[in-house]
Amino acid sequence: MTVFGTTLDTMGVFSLVSMLTLLVYWMFVLRDEKRWLSWFRSWEADRKARRLAEEASEGAPPPHPSSRKGPWG
Repeated sequence: MTVFGTTLDTMGVFSLVSMLTLLVYWMFVLRDEKRWLSWFRSWEADRKARRLAEEASEGAPPPHPSSRKGPWG
């Protein structure tokens, strides 16, 4: 078999197939990672909304937006 003027033997074909398989594998891993990140962000937003709703129902004043900066200030 000749690809781009280079003759591929059995090991060359095996390497090409292995690299393409690895590329497909990493595409699936990336897709799942993005899906998990999206799920986590929506879960975190829902959790924060529930917590703020509970605080509001208890009669606590809503926090000032500048006071909620996260753990790093």
